[in-house]
Formats: sequence, structure tokens, C-alpha cells
Amino acid sequence: MSSSQIPIILLHGFAEDSNIWERQTAFLRRHHHVIVPDLPGCGKSAPPQGSISVEDMADYIKSLLDSESIGQCIMIGHSLGGYITLAFAEKYPDQLLAFGLFHSTAFADTEEKKAGRRKKIAFIQKNGAAPFIRQSIPDLFSESSKTTFKQAINDLIEQYSNFAPETLARYQEAMIHRPDRTHILKNFNGPILFIIGTQDNAVPYEQSLQQAYMPDLSYIRILENVGHMGMIEDSDRCNQALDEFITFAGNRQPGDDKPVADLQQTR
Repeated sequence: MSSSQIPIILLHGFAEDSNIWERQTAFLRRHHHVIVPDLPGCGKSAPPQGSISVEDMADYIKSLLDSESIGQCIMIGHSLGGYITLAFAEKYPDQLLAFGLFHSTAFADTEEKKAGRRKKIAFIQKNGAAPFIRQSIPDLFSESSKTTFKQAINDLIEQYSNFAPETLARYQEAMIHRPDRTHILKNFNGPILFIIGTQDNAVPYEQSLQQAYMPDLSYIRILENVGHMGMIEDSDRCNQALDEFITFAGNRQPGDDKPVADLQQTR
């Protein structure tokens, strides 16, 4: 199967929907089969029922793939989407030829991070979704990007302010309880892509570099002066990195460990 035939699954992050990938889907669909689902309660998807977990979301994606008779694929996850990708890789490794963490991490939350998420849950429950979105989205961008992409930030705030507060709270709770999955990075049998922002406040740069050295075959794209939203802040370089990684992973033969273009191989 060539890279043009392999389904590419793009998973959005917390308080987003599939539209966050619009710059990537427009670019990648010229040469690849791209599928961009909405997670439950996001975009056009029905809200989740009861409590949810990252593992539940991996099963949800599995059911979507089964409904489309999709066997193997390449999965790229942004932030929360990366957590789901890792859970999917743990439960259904044979279905992944490769995967990517797009501003995401395999490390569990620190106690400080968990406390921060609980404060966010309390804020959402008290004030609703719109004030939370207005407060949180600008912080996902680097300081320089806040000026350069001011209109894009305002558009995101307008687009995502109608989230159901209970959905946002449930996803925060799911992220609190996700386990460390660095063993997936160490044991996965295919290539792994890391897209890293040097100014990412959500996934620290040093942590991203630390995990990028864990796989046997990992590729890194470091985005200077970019925060947590590289798909917007540096869409051209992200598109190029995704295209090169997908093409390599799709055409890779066993034992082929040569890096592509200017992506950095860590081992």
C-alpha cells in the first residue's frame, strides 16, 4: 500500500473540533486519504454520556475505523488528540503504521498540572464555557503569535465558545486520570513524529525533547517562536513535516530507518 492509499487520521485537541486542521486537510488531501473526525461533544458529534476517559476515546476512534472498514492507518493527534493516539497505540498497535504527537506528550500530568486542571473544571462549572474559552485560547499561542494571529485567535474564540460546559469538564477530568505512556514510545514498532513548539506553555519544550529520544525511530520538527498551535502559527512547516512523515512511513520497508528531508532522526 502506498502512502497515498493509507488513511491518515487527524485527531483534534481539547476544546477544538475537526476544523482546527483545515490548513492541514486542504494541503494533505492533494496526495493523501485524510479522515478528520469530531470527538464526542465536539463539532457535529453527539455529546458523550456520563464520565469519559482517554481510553474510551481510543475505543470511539476504533469504532469509527471499523465502520469504514479501515485496517491500518497513520494517526496524528494534537494535544488531547495525542493522548488518545497513545491510548490507541497501546490497545490496537497492529492498526498503526506510524503515529505523531502534535504538541502532545506521553508523560502523565504532574500533581501541579492536575491541580491546574481541577481549577479549570471549577471555573467552567461556575462561569460556563465562553469565559473559559476567551481566557484559555490566547494562552495557547506564543507571545509573537498573539499579535500575528490576532484575528485567528478571535475566530477560534467565537467558534468554540458554544461548547457545553459539562463536555469541557469531562475532558479535563479524563486528562487528569490518563497514565504515563512513555513505554509506548519505547516499544512501538514504527516511526513516530514529534512536532514541538519552543514556546509551548501546555507541553514544555524540555519535556518534548526528552520524550523524542525514547523511540527507536523518531522524527522531530521544532517550530521556533511557536506555542501550542503550530497548525496555525506555522502551518507551512507543519504541513511539510506531516507530508514528508506520512510519505516516508507509508513507503517504509522493514529495516528502513533513514530520516526524511530535514526532519531530525534522534537515534
